[in-house]
Amino acid sequence: VQLQASGGGLVQAGGSLRLSCAASGRTFSSYAMGWFRQAPGKEREFVAAISWSGGSTYYGDSVKGRFTISRDNAKNTVYLQMNSPKPEDTAVYYCVADMYYTGSSYYEYDYWGHGTLVTVSS
Repeated sequence: VQLQASGGGLVQAGGSLRLSCAASGRTFSSYAMGWFRQAPGKEREFVAAISWSGGSTYYGDSVKGRFTISRDNAKNTVYLQMNSPKPEDTAVYYCVADMYYTGSSYYEYDYWGHGTLVTVSS
């Protein structure tokens, strides 16, 4: 599976932004998907994950209630809707995939895309 994230950029605090991650391969619907982020000088942080069917979603505590993960298996795409972003959400966001794992441990995911930078201005 190859992953290509897009949609990053500059957004004002309190605004909104949607990230997309397009996946190659015919078995996209078999994979759990997720998002991680890493800010300069900080450790990688779990943002959100979604099961292969979309029936289960998980969020990091810092984004719960503000971000929403979703997927469209017909388009081989997973989304991260970022509402009311804060300056502390500034980071490089990475899309991940795994056939067997849905959760918050980054080392469990087999596939990583290149990141997309999100900058939230105050």
